[in-house]
Formats: sequence, C-alpha cells, structure tokens
Amino acid sequence: MRILLTGGCGFIGSAVIRHLIRATDHQVVNVDKMTYAASEDALEEARTHPRHQLLRADITDPSAMRNIFATHRPDAVMHLAAESHVDRSIDGPAPFIHTNVIGTFVLLEAARTHWATLDRDGQQRFRFHHISTDEVFGALGPHDPPFTESTPYDPRSPYSASKAASDHLVRAWWHTYGLPTFVTNTTNNYGPWQFPEKLIPLVTLNALEGKPLPVYGDGTNQRDWLFVDDHAEALVRALEHAEPGATLAIGARQPRTNLQVVHAICATLDELVPDSAGPRARLIHFVSDRPGHDFRYEIDPARATEALRWTAPHDFDRGLRRTVQWYLDNREWWDGIRGARYAGQRLGTAA
Repeated sequence: MRILLTGGCGFIGSAVIRHLIRATDHQVVNVDKMTYAASEDALEEARTHPRHQLLRADITDPSAMRNIFATHRPDAVMHLAAESHVDRSIDGPAPFIHTNVIGTFVLLEAARTHWATLDRDGQQRFRFHHISTDEVFGALGPHDPPFTESTPYDPRSPYSASKAASDHLVRAWWHTYGLPTFVTNTTNNYGPWQFPEKLIPLVTLNALEGKPLPVYGDGTNQRDWLFVDDHAEALVRALEHAEPGATLAIGARQPRTNLQVVHAICATLDELVPDSAGPRARLIHFVSDRPGHDFRYEIDPARATEALRWTAPHDFDRGLRRTVQWYLDNREWWDGIRGARYAGQRLGTAA
C-alpha cells in the first residue's frame, strides 16, 4: 500500500514509520507540520529510505491536503497528527481544538474527495485509520472495570474533548458518506524518542541530573502503559485487517500508579548508573494536583487481541528498562531539546 501518515515525526508516528519500513513493503507519505515535539531524527533509517517521503504541511490547510491526496493518491490514511499534552491543553486549549478537530475535519474531507475518484476496488480497499486515546472515555474509579470499545464517552480535559470530537467526526464520515474509516483508542505510550515533557522521559532525565521529582497529588493516579514499538505493530495490523466502522481498544494490561512509575524509574537508574548521593527516590516530593486530573485509565484489549491476533510483547519492567537505557545512550538528542527548544514543564504529569 501507499500510506499517507500524518504526524510521522511525532513520538508514535515515527515508531509506526520505523515499523513500516522495517517489517513491511508499504510506502509511506509522511505529512508533518514539524511543531515543537517533531523530530526527523526519530525516523532513524526511514529518514532516507526510498519508501518514505516527508512532506512539511499542516493538516488544517485544505488546499495543501487536497494537493497531497491528488499528487500521491494513497491507498490508506493513518491519522496520528495531534496536539497531545494535557497540561498544555489546560494552559492554552485553542491549538488543540484547531489541530485535533479542524485538522481532522479537513483531512476527512480531502480523503473523501480522493476516495470518490477511486475505482470500485480501490474504494473497497481504502481505509482511513484514526488513532485516538483512552482519555476520551473519562476517568475510572478504583474498582471500575477497564474501558472497552463500548464505554460511553466522557472527556474531562480540553485535550480529551478535542480527541473525542475528532473520533465522532471520523465515525460520522463513515455513517453519512460511506468513507471507510475506523478508530483505535490506546493507553499511555512510552519508549524511545518521546519528547521530554512527558512523564517517563521527564522523570528519567531529572532523576539522572539530580533534580526534584514533583508528583501530582498523592501519586495514586493510575495509567495503563504500552511500549510504543508494540503499539506501532498493532496499528499496522489494524490498518491491514480492520473493517470499516470498527473500533479497537489497544492496550497492554500494564496498569501502574504514577508513583509506582516514578519509583520504577528511580530504581532502574540506580541500577544502571548509581548515584553517589544515594537512591534517587529521595528526590520525590508531592505537589498540588492539576485541574481535572483523571484518576485512572485502563483498557481491556480483548477485542483487539482477537481481531488482530496481537498481544504486546513487552511487559512494563522490560519496556521501561529499554526506555531508560535509550535515554542514557542518546543524551545528545534530549540535551539539545532541553537546552535550546524546551524551557521547562510541570513534572509528574501522566498525560
């Protein structure tokens, strides 16, 4: 297939492109605006691979999207481009509405125009795969069952509300126009190349440098964690096998509280690079919770496991060790970001 993939220089998008180049024969047209969190370096060998092409364009630009579809005539779309950091959405929600809602609408319309030009077989094969989040389902209590594909939507932050809106648009274009769309919702991803404002890289780097590790509230907020390369594999399987109109919840069954995650990072660093000042858990302290902080997210991936014949290869401990080691081995990348482009961010966020 020729796949038009949006946000391919982002954290999850770049992992999907690496997987597509390494494990398939598909071609990738990578559309990315190259905002603050994008990194061409994260493409690794795909950056110069003949089956990958990077186009710098904004998904909210209708003319640019129509031209890209007309020029490259993709067989499928994987839509990952999004503003995704919850704290940033609280501080300034407008970019989240613009990119996540308006951008998805523009992309759907460009895809629909393109789809109408395909022959019957091309229309039947075409897929518009929208990648979303479990945060659209709201928050779980301590004893609630995990989210499934049929959980009602109840978003609580500007970020999750914008993603919920985009999910509804994608499904509406299937029901109204017949555009063969489907949606996957996933849990918190972690792994190499994640921008240093997110919980695991931020705590890893601050602990490595002996800086304080503030944790929101009492640290009991819980998330379900999925190693990004495992997610990339699942997303490509979904593109190849999911039926139009489907929803699949992709997760790893690896729930941890924020405090457990921070302690695990500290313990891993203590093992790999001991600190003469003592265990890094000494750096943890608790700070006032952020507004609207959802207590718990967790996905039941049973339907996706059956449909895709896929389970996440990494458990959390092995995935975290690989992640921490990657940041230790790639200081030049993250040091440049923190020094030149990244002015600082509140710590302890799980988003």
